[in-house]
Amino acid sequence: MDKALIQTEATDFKVLLSHDPSHWDEQVKKHTKNVQLTLSGHTHGMQFGIDLPWFKWSPVSMKYPKWAGIYNEAEKMLYVNRGLGFVGYPGRVGIRPEITLIVLHTK
Repeated sequence: MDKALIQTEATDFKVLLSHDPSHWDEQVKKHTKNVQLTLSGHTHGMQFGIDLPWFKWSPVSMKYPKWAGIYNEAEKMLYVNRGLGFVGYPGRVGIRPEITLIVLHTK
């Protein structure tokens, strides 16, 4: 991260693409340069779970506390996309594939 952020200013809006969402907790949140938005994937929602408007759960949550959707802490945001692909079993149960459109607006 240090190398990627060398030529950035404190006032720049920064978007980080980070494959593994655990990187956000381990490095991004506590980094001295503010990265406002991190986009991640990796978990695929474990291709199995429950995804209702009022309740989300997947066994992957036992390994990755931030496994799908948006998270906001310390004025930094993480979005974890469940993706289209799969690992191992070529299907999904209860966790639909996902393509996300994010629209950024200036203040």
